[in-house]
Amino acid sequence: RCIMKKIFVSLLILAVAGVVGWQVYVRLSERAGDKGPKRGGADAIVAVEVAPITKTAVSDRREFTGSLVAKSMFTVCPRVGGRIKKLHADIGDRVERGAPIAELDDEEYRLKAEQVEAELTVAIANVDESASALEAAKREFERIEALSLKRIASESELDAASAQYKAKLARDKVARAQVEQKKAALAESRVRLDDTKVKAVWEGDDSGFRTVGERFVHEGAIVVANTPLVTVMDISTILAVIFVPEKNYTQVQKGQKAVIATEAMPGKTFEGTIARIAPMLKESSRKAQVEIEVPNPDFALKPGMFVRAVIEFERREGATVVPFISIVNRDGEQGVFLADLAAKKASFVRIKPGIQQENFVEVLDPPISGSVVITGQHFLRDGSGISLAQGGGGDRPGREGSAGGQEKRGGPRREGTR
Repeated sequence: RCIMKKIFVSLLILAVAGVVGWQVYVRLSERAGDKGPKRGGADAIVAVEVAPITKTAVSDRREFTGSLVAKSMFTVCPRVGGRIKKLHADIGDRVERGAPIAELDDEEYRLKAEQVEAELTVAIANVDESASALEAAKREFERIEALSLKRIASESELDAASAQYKAKLARDKVARAQVEQKKAALAESRVRLDDTKVKAVWEGDDSGFRTVGERFVHEGAIVVANTPLVTVMDISTILAVIFVPEKNYTQVQKGQKAVIATEAMPGKTFEGTIARIAPMLKESSRKAQVEIEVPNPDFALKPGMFVRAVIEFERREGATVVPFISIVNRDGEQGVFLADLAAKKASFVRIKPGIQQENFVEVLDPPISGSVVITGQHFLRDGSGISLAQGGGGDRPGREGSAGGQEKRGGPRREGTR
């Protein structure tokens, strides 16, 4: 039993030692592999593909999303209440300044105006009567006053004549005031009567027309004063309202051009100009509202449409560009491997990148030319030997690293979501 137990323990120790030894061998093999062909030394030959360094126009463009709103919009409401007898404008109709929108039943207001007009006539007649009485009282007072001076009329008769004259004078003033009051009431009743004809009125110098966007009531409905009837809007120039994130806020300036596109009209774009920039960012989203004025002479763009606005912040002609996939990191610095096809060597050059446009990047510094490695660069070190892979020439126009091809496909970076 003791012998069997010793044999079992010995076998177990050998098995554990074998496993540990195998693990050490694998680790050492992996390390040896990492130091070998993966980043081969200067004498290692790495098969690569290259692409030419080119010069082309680059632009820093961003795409933002938003919605269209009318440049101006107001709701037409009646100043008086009543039953809608006739609607002259409906959704989509174009209306000019002062055009009729609706008519209310005006019988009550018309009768009121006629009543006040009759009351004015009575008030004017009262003025004539009071004027006549005043004139008679005045003559009587003057007569008594003359007799009093001759000591023919007594003091009491003079006082009575004076009081009568003052009373007639006061009554005449009241009668004349009542005439003015009735005139004001008549003017008010006529305004109320005229208010039953609801019109589209707006301020401004334009003499064009507006469009009815919404209708809230139908003929026959009973409405009170200030009940919305229709919405009238101006869409000859429309606003694209977008929201710009904090990182791009300082780049946006008034007067910048923007290209507007909408899914409703694929392939068609509209040019607008940034008109207003909010002086604050919303704390919840860290975005600021920006309004772009877009001419809309044919009224193709409608409020509420979802749009994409592309703004070009910067553009440079004749910039030196390299494919984005050629850029690698070495010791925390970005750079590219220049391919010396004659010497079949690759040298690492640190670069200062500029504008990134889709699949290629501008190189601001240093000035470089020739070709860069776009496949196999991660296996290279400065001075590594290279050989062109099968079909790895850098002059094929369709390659991803060709800046000329990407200029056609290059689009703006998108900011925001629908």
